[in-house]
Amino acid sequence: MNTRNKDIPCLITIFGATGDLSHRKLFPSLFHLYQQENLNEHIAIIGIGRRDLTNDDFRNQVKSSIQEHVKDTKHLDKFITHIFYHKLDVTNKANYESLLEVSERLDQQFQLQGNRLFYLAMAPKFFGVISDCLKSAELTNTKGFKRLVIEKPFGSDLESAKVLNDQLRKSFSEEEIYRIDHYLGKDMVQNIEVLRFANAMFEPLWNNKYISNIQVTSSEKLGVEERGGYYDSNGALKDMVQNHMLQMVALLAMEPPISLNSEDIRAEKVKALKSLRMFENDKVRHNFVRGQYDASEIEGQPVQGYRDEDRVDNQSNTPTFVAGKLTIDNFRWAGVPFYIRTGKRMTSKTIQVVVEFKEVPMNLYYETDKKLDSNLLVINIQPNEGVSLHLNAKRNIQGIDTEPVQLSYAMSAQDKMNTVDAYENLLFDCLNGDATNFTHWEELKSTWKFVDAIQEEWDQHEPEFPNYKAGTNGPLESDLLLSKDGYHWWDGIN
Repeated sequence: MNTRNKDIPCLITIFGATGDLSHRKLFPSLFHLYQQENLNEHIAIIGIGRRDLTNDDFRNQVKSSIQEHVKDTKHLDKFITHIFYHKLDVTNKANYESLLEVSERLDQQFQLQGNRLFYLAMAPKFFGVISDCLKSAELTNTKGFKRLVIEKPFGSDLESAKVLNDQLRKSFSEEEIYRIDHYLGKDMVQNIEVLRFANAMFEPLWNNKYISNIQVTSSEKLGVEERGGYYDSNGALKDMVQNHMLQMVALLAMEPPISLNSEDIRAEKVKALKSLRMFENDKVRHNFVRGQYDASEIEGQPVQGYRDEDRVDNQSNTPTFVAGKLTIDNFRWAGVPFYIRTGKRMTSKTIQVVVEFKEVPMNLYYETDKKLDSNLLVINIQPNEGVSLHLNAKRNIQGIDTEPVQLSYAMSAQDKMNTVDAYENLLFDCLNGDATNFTHWEELKSTWKFVDAIQEEWDQHEPEFPNYKAGTNGPLESDLLLSKDGYHWWDGIN
């Protein structure tokens, strides 16, 4: 992990600067970095869009967005003077010459030392085009650093990801490409490494001798909302499993790195992902469950089924729910199932990791045939950030009966006020050249290879959709996936 520096001059060029992501996440995050003095005066931001806007028009839009999403805006007027608008058709190579002129002028005006960060907050179909144009216009020919930040999805399968990667690599090296996964910017996701490698009580137990199973859940109460068109061509497997879910599994399963350098951490994540057992044919059906939500009521209000959502095919077989049993074929995790579950229109909005430890060899504390409660380590990522340990303790003075007790750390209100958005974390890392929490190409290859095998099998069999009611925790087969191994989902645990 690289040393963080607050005094990095840089020209940040945001393609898609008039879009939702830019106004909801990027500009508020950049302003908060500036407000916290993690950005200095040697910074300039060019917003790229196709609309006819003046600098003042664009600055007023950005200002409104920041005021909507950031509570303390004391230095907002000063920050706004660092923002500029540039109209550009990103598919027209000739237009980039004017962008080069603006970039060079701002480089001199703000003393940016030739450092350039290009953020592509646009549809993936433009990634390669913009990358090619940046090079042909010599915007990548600079005396400082150059970095390219791109959003998911990175391809729609392994083959398309390879094609896109080859195109980007013509203009940027692997070390200069930052594939953003906002889950990796979340504080409690980053805490997984710290909990494992900074606590002597956990790392010796972090193996198949002491852990019976690990569960990773990311559930949403909402449906697809306005993302129907995008979601219907991807679904839960590609939208969530291929990136967010498998990234968390990699953090939980990786071996201790030899250092906190990004190269060493990512190397161990790659090893973990390459150890995932590949499933084919009937093995997919035995280890993975897909689902699609049907119309129902949530909190007394009717909600429509997925096939009735806007811009969704009324005969769509796109899964809005995926649950799976993952097997990692190495010495540390042999015999330990990793269960993952993600879906829309479920009972709650939750991102959570539950590590269930094995039973003690002999239950000395019993009343009749009562079974001891499982020891659990629960990492709550969203909405209530924190960590809890679930143990057994003596119930009362008389007798030897036990009851479960919980030792927990929950983020306080003050902590939450100081918590930064995932995008703020990742933008700061990118400016510092710290790629630890970005997806490396080797990680991406492994996750696409794993997901492609599942998708290929699913494409051979038409599912019986819809198969779960909105407001539930998915289809019954998801529960059976665990019960046949003697486990159950830890719903509602804190």
